[in-house]
Amino acid sequence: MRFVPRFTDGQDFTQALGKIVCVGRNYVDHAKELDNPVPSEPLLFMKPATSAVALDEPIDAPFSRGEVHFETELALLIGETLSEATAAEAERGVVGIGLALDLTLRDVQSRLKEKGHPWEVAKAFDGACPLSNFLRLERVPNWSALTFSLDIDGERRQYGEGADMIFPVATLLAEISRHFTLEPGDVVITGTPAGVGELPRGSELHFTLTGGLEVVTRVVD
Repeated sequence: MRFVPRFTDGQDFTQALGKIVCVGRNYVDHAKELDNPVPSEPLLFMKPATSAVALDEPIDAPFSRGEVHFETELALLIGETLSEATAAEAERGVVGIGLALDLTLRDVQSRLKEKGHPWEVAKAFDGACPLSNFLRLERVPNWSALTFSLDIDGERRQYGEGADMIFPVATLLAEISRHFTLEPGDVVITGTPAGVGELPRGSELHFTLTGGLEVVTRVVD
């Protein structure tokens, strides 16, 4: 069943889910933990709508294809068309904020990177982007004050702050809109903080986001 963007008050968004634009290495500590250079401009790639599933449903990851790694990220739901937008216009185009789990086939990605090939096989498979429901923007008045976290089996594994992004939300969306038109129903996931690692089978995942969003789910064993 195709993922439907939904707000935390239970109302579905008026548009179907479109493309998912992803940002790599948007936190300095995460770039360093994978021995990657810190980018001077946003590193962008995409996941299709078919990669999206509900974060609060059990996560059925493709463990048969190698190590599956978790990357927790802020997710922005786009509410109006953005093309060549200014930072102010881009910020006004967001109608909701939630959380995403950017699942990555790390062994596959490493092989692709060594060959200079695109990452989609490692990043865009079915189920590769579990998404939460979205908080309406009035619940999130200050981007830089946003915090989010992931605990696995009761242990804190990731913690991020909006203020620590290399490219903050408004700047990031304006830059994305220079390359790809963003449309209502698109989602932008904004990069992961340090602490990524292998997703444990059968584990319990507990996510939180400033504004009252909390999701608990499990990984299929």
